Amino acid sequence: MKIAFIGQQEFGKVTLEAFLARGDEVVGVFCMPEKAGAKPDVLRAAAQARGLPVFQFSSLKSSYAEQAMQGLNADIGVMAYVVQFAPQAFVNIPRCGTIQFHPSLLPRHRGPSSISWPIALGETETGVSIFRPTDGLDEGPIILQKSCPIGPDETLGELYFNKLFPMGVAALLEAADLVTSGQHEEKQQDEALASYEGWCHDEESRINWAGPVDHVYNLIRACNPAPGAWTVLNGIRVWLYDCRKHPVGRFAAVRGKPGEIAGTTDAGILINSHGGQIEVLKLRPEGGKKMGARDFIQEFMPPAGSNPT
Repeated sequence: MKIAFIGQQEFGKVTLEAFLARGDEVVGVFCMPEKAGAKPDVLRAAAQARGLPVFQFSSLKSSYAEQAMQGLNADIGVMAYVVQFAPQAFVNIPRCGTIQFHPSLLPRHRGPSSISWPIALGETETGVSIFRPTDGLDEGPIILQKSCPIGPDETLGELYFNKLFPMGVAALLEAADLVTSGQHEEKQQDEALASYEGWCHDEESRINWAGPVDHVYNLIRACNPAPGAWTVLNGIRVWLYDCRKHPVGRFAAVRGKPGEIAGTTDAGILINSHGGQIEVLKLRPEGGKKMGARDFIQEFMPPAGSNPT
């Protein structure tokens, strides 16, 4: 199988290595150019170390990108974590077209933060989709899907690295075999079931302590390790990472107002929310590094009864 590979970062690197390890021929690798001063992309470095042709175009819509793809005479294009727009004139050049990876069960959670949002919304299942890229964002026909549970305490990092990452690599290998052998089926996405969420940035990741404790906890999990759910403690902006949820049966059992620092434990800081408390174990103050809650208490701890905002 002759593969034109399009991707970046660690997921792209590991997927590339998986195709090479089983004997496929990668005839070219397309990577997005690095920003000035940035470290070399690990996919580019891995491809060059193996002597593979590497192409870095500022846009895949250019005639130069099309010409490069045409010159490869590839059987299939494989997109493994791609943030550049890839037009139909580019992805349709390989003999069997192109397949693309997306870390959600399409048509649910189209968009760039598709791993975070199922966690933030309290869903108990997610997965990966391999689909045909079209000019619509994550809207193409589905070739293959794999699902997995989301654990009640699972973070973004745990879900991605322990489940979706290896599942996605394996799914791309399987889908490429199905497509090039003509054994695949393509299923149109049901637009009535579709959802789209944008990036999980500062506005989305700010904690609303007046919300139910489950919502607060889910947001923290969905933003751990990046970008981090954030709040303000004693006038200091902090990002929260490792936490525990302590639900109670009745709201009256929570002493104090939602958002109030209720006290400390041997490991962390207790903050009230509706229906329970969040125990913060690891956090990062603005301008600082991640630290354990006990270290934060010693250096910055607000007195009990003060409020995050």
